[in-house]
Amino acid sequence: MEKQPIDEQWMHEALTLAYHAAKLGEVPIGAVVVHEGQIVGRGFNRRESDQDPLAHAEILALREASQYLKRWRLTGCTLYVTLEPCPMCTGALVNARVDRLVYGTTDVKSRINHQVDSTAGVLAEESSAILKAFFQKLRH
Repeated sequence: MEKQPIDEQWMHEALTLAYHAAKLGEVPIGAVVVHEGQIVGRGFNRRESDQDPLAHAEILALREASQYLKRWRLTGCTLYVTLEPCPMCTGALVNARVDRLVYGTTDVKSRINHQVDSTAGVLAEESSAILKAFFQKLRH
């Protein structure tokens, strides 16, 4: 999608939040969620301040937007963020059904620099059964 005239205005809002994060010693990333021409969610990195690995600017902005709109599906919303989102935040955008993403600068380094050992298939049948039963009940 092409840049829209209003994009710079909203990105300025995200940059203001990034400057605020920098003053707190956080990685300077800011984000805003816009719905129908108004900001409904704001966030800036707070991982160090909150000692929370999930306190990325995007996640905090999405959370505030969901609370403001009283829904987790953020259709009709655009997220403006100063840095290209990491895989976690990209997944959150997809899960929240955000319509559009606008970001300032591209993240040139790999954001997946840590590997997690995983084990799959433990109580797989039971795990699958509870999910299937839940969604079958929803359909009826």
